[in-house]
Amino acid sequence: MGILQGKNILVTGVLTDGSIAFHIAKIAQEEGANVLLSSYGRVMSLTTRIAGRLPQPAPVIELDVTNQEHLDALADRVREHLPYLDGVVHSIGFAPEAALGGNFLNTKWEDVATAIQVSAYSFKSLTMAARPLFKDGASVVGLDFDATVAWPKYDWMGVAKAALESTSRYLARDLGPENIRVNLIAAGPIRTMAAKSIPGFEEFEKVWNERSPLEWDVTDPAPSAKAAVALLSDWFPKTTAEIIHVDGGLHAMGA
Repeated sequence: MGILQGKNILVTGVLTDGSIAFHIAKIAQEEGANVLLSSYGRVMSLTTRIAGRLPQPAPVIELDVTNQEHLDALADRVREHLPYLDGVVHSIGFAPEAALGGNFLNTKWEDVATAIQVSAYSFKSLTMAARPLFKDGASVVGLDFDATVAWPKYDWMGVAKAALESTSRYLARDLGPENIRVNLIAAGPIRTMAAKSIPGFEEFEKVWNERSPLEWDVTDPAPSAKAAVALLSDWFPKTTAEIIHVDGGLHAMGA
């Protein structure tokens, strides 16, 4: 019996089979979960195609986390496939090109606002939209990138990740009485579609290869996915407001 046997899990952000989100969905199914995916707009067809590569094809529902109508309809759309949810995975992040690449001092508020809304505020929006579906508590897991330092060219996405980390703590505070756990996985760099949009991503790879005490493989999303699945399970019943680093240990190393 798997550690997610019989649990119902919603996973957002599956775009390719090389993403952390895809591997979370895959491992969750292998551990016994019923998995539902979400996507939106033009990429829904892509998500639907990728869903067919899972051990069991997963249904895909439409959800744009910046669209209040979509958020309001989430519970009904989920209930078309699953009666309730035991867990939600937030794998959503975006920053306009002008907010990345060393343009920090010149980025306009409109671009910053987009990065923060999509990458941080949506964590709260998604959790609240899913809240009516939670039965006897739930586990909400978000994907993070360590925001305690300033990374080369990461710029306002780094600020958005810092906002995500703070958002997770406040969600954990306010939803804890309902036995809803809220945690983040701070993953090391993985060559995903999202990573390709970050100018100078190869600089991250170089840092990790030189400084992480455990060997780091930028092509392997499985370690981060396994950590997320563990947090979705009952094996962390009293862990909330936590950031689990799956980065080979680099976060703890000095310069």
